[in-house]
Amino acid sequence: MSVVASNIISLKKELPGDVILVAVSKTKPISDILEAYNAGQRIFGENRVQELLSKKDSLPSDIEWHLIGHLQSNKVKYIVPFISMIHSVDSFKLLKVINNESEKINRITDCLLQFHIASEETKFGFDMDEVVSMISSPGFSQMNSVRICGVMGMATFTDNESQIRNEFRYLSASFNELKRRFFPGSDSFRDISMGMSGDYRLAIEEGSTIIRLGSIIFGERN
Repeated sequence: MSVVASNIISLKKELPGDVILVAVSKTKPISDILEAYNAGQRIFGENRVQELLSKKDSLPSDIEWHLIGHLQSNKVKYIVPFISMIHSVDSFKLLKVINNESEKINRITDCLLQFHIASEETKFGFDMDEVVSMISSPGFSQMNSVRICGVMGMATFTDNESQIRNEFRYLSASFNELKRRFFPGSDSFRDISMGMSGDYRLAIEEGSTIIRLGSIIFGERN
């Protein structure tokens, strides 16, 4: 059995049944992705549209692709026909483009709202006031081709566990507030995407429902 396959199998044994594993395959070759696939993994995450498009057609068609990196508006049309979920919606402008492109092909695209929870300025994302203002706007209620399924965030890259935990806790609290105020009856608003290879156990303790793991499955980035 390959290292990738045994990593997938041991992770699946460890993870709670209600936590979704996204295998982050950015920079990884088709052969590595197939090893994970053959071990039963079906959900893969890519950061860049170009790279995703270059891999997708060489791989089995039942893979669910998640776009987890910063998405430029002009690239949306290329992924909307097949993407299972976009984790990184970080502006109202981007959400409108996703809605418009989805509407053109009569498809509803599942999206997560990316919150800026880290101390680094380089990370993208909304703050709570921006999300509330967007959801309360007339334009938002007219968007019928996107489905908001929850929130996503990336913790600060640090060894300080209490800081990471606090950032995850903030994202969970943000999810709960949005659920209570805007999506109380929605079955589809249910996901908190947080936790990567270095901090996924903390993320699960703080309520994550989707974890995005790369190096712990495939080894360090190429």
